[in-house]
Amino acid sequence: MPAVTPLGVSVLALLSERPMHPYEMYRLLLERHADRIVKVRPGSLYHTVDRLAEQELVEATGTDRAGGRPERTTYRITPAGREALAERIRALLATPVNEYPQFPVALAEAHNLPRAEVIDLLTTRADRLEAAVTEIAGLLAAARERSVAEAYVLAGRYAHDMHAAELGWLRRLIDRLERKELPWPPYDNP
Repeated sequence: MPAVTPLGVSVLALLSERPMHPYEMYRLLLERHADRIVKVRPGSLYHTVDRLAEQELVEATGTDRAGGRPERTTYRITPAGREALAERIRALLATPVNEYPQFPVALAEAHNLPRAEVIDLLTTRADRLEAAVTEIAGLLAAARERSVAEAYVLAGRYAHDMHAAELGWLRRLIDRLERKELPWPPYDNP
C-alpha cells in the first residue's frame, strides 16, 4: 500500500472524529488553520478522498442534498484506514526526513548577490517571520482561552517555535552582515 500523503493523514484524522463530506473536511481544515501545515485545496482534497476510497481506507456512507446545493457524499474511515493512519503517524513521528525546503538553497547561493541586497531581503523575510510568530502566538492564546487541550495545538506550538528560532538566527546573520563581520565574496574581494 502506498504511503498516505500529509493531506491524506489530515483527511483520515478528520474522519476518525466522525463521518463527513469533503466540503466539511475542507472547511474544518481551514477553520483549524491546518492549511499552515498541509497544502489544502478543494480539488486536491477531493482527489485525496477518492484515492483513499480506492485504497479502501475510507468508504462512502451515503449522499445528501441541502437545498439547491450539489449532492454531497459522506465518508467514514474504515478499520484499514485507522491502521494506515496510525502507521503513517508513527513513521512521521519517528523518522526525520530532509524535506528539501527552498530557503537553504537561497542561503547557499546568497553570495551571488551584493551584501546590501542580501541584508534587505533577509530583513524583509525576518519582518514577515516576526509577523507570523505574532499571529501564531495569538492563535495559541485564543486556543488556551477556549481551553483547547494542548495535544491539539502541538503543530501550532512547533510552527511558532521553529519560526521564532529562524527569526533569531536571521537577526544574528543580518547583524553580522551589517557589521561586515562575515566576509562576502566576491563583492568584498574584487
